[in-house]
Amino acid sequence: MSEASEAESAFSHPAVEPDATAAYGEHPDQLVDFYAPAPHGGEGGGPVPLVVVLHGGAWRQRVDRTHITPFAAFLAGRGLAVAVVEYRRGGDAEGSAGRWPDTLDDVAAALDALPALVREHLPRADLRRTVLTGHSAGGHLALWAAARQELPAEAPWHRTTPPFRGVVALAPIAHFARARELDVCDGAVDAFLGAEGRAEWADPALLLPTGIATSVVQGRLDETVPMEVGEAFVDAAAKEGEVVGLTLLDGVAHFALIDPAADACAVVAEEIAQLAW
Repeated sequence: MSEASEAESAFSHPAVEPDATAAYGEHPDQLVDFYAPAPHGGEGGGPVPLVVVLHGGAWRQRVDRTHITPFAAFLAGRGLAVAVVEYRRGGDAEGSAGRWPDTLDDVAAALDALPALVREHLPRADLRRTVLTGHSAGGHLALWAAARQELPAEAPWHRTTPPFRGVVALAPIAHFARARELDVCDGAVDAFLGAEGRAEWADPALLLPTGIATSVVQGRLDETVPMEVGEAFVDAAAKEGEVVGLTLLDGVAHFALIDPAADACAVVAEEIAQLAW
């Protein structure tokens, strides 16, 4: 299927309302949506893994978490507790993407606040079995969040103990140098970092090894974030002595990974389940 056809299918699903929403800050975008594991509120059900989802959109304002809610509901339907994080993004002006340091501030703040919020809104979630996943720019943010312990001590987001079992990054913008070479998302990396941004504080490929089980899932036909970006991240990890799983899907482009109607989405769910359970 072509990139355009995948996008049409993925974005055709109606948004799925969460079971609960909570704020982790005062800005309107500082929210987390919660999806209870099926059956919703099942009495007598035991603890289940928690999947934290970070949406993509090249860190740009025009793409919010709405498009990934069907994917979140798909995971919840498979018995997982799901938290979808919203965060501040860049404007829609030409060349604009992300907001340094607001985007990273929000992801760090949301994940730090998540344990207390999850205990209130997803009581069946087992925080000891937390898996991060994200698509495209959200894949970058998931990899970055799992590497906060590798940040310099002076970085404001440094954390000594990452509370995650693993990361499944979906077509992630995971290697900034390779993404720049390929002009991924029309120069989104440079726009995201801006004049003040520091690649050594934001590029997952420069924050290796993490010691956290990590897998990259990528379509071979991806034109939005070509598979060479994910491959460069996997190679960078190998040079640091860390094994990162890489699943390349034939006949798959960028958007099928988060489309519940696509076979690729079932592959993604299985990758997540393997780490979570």
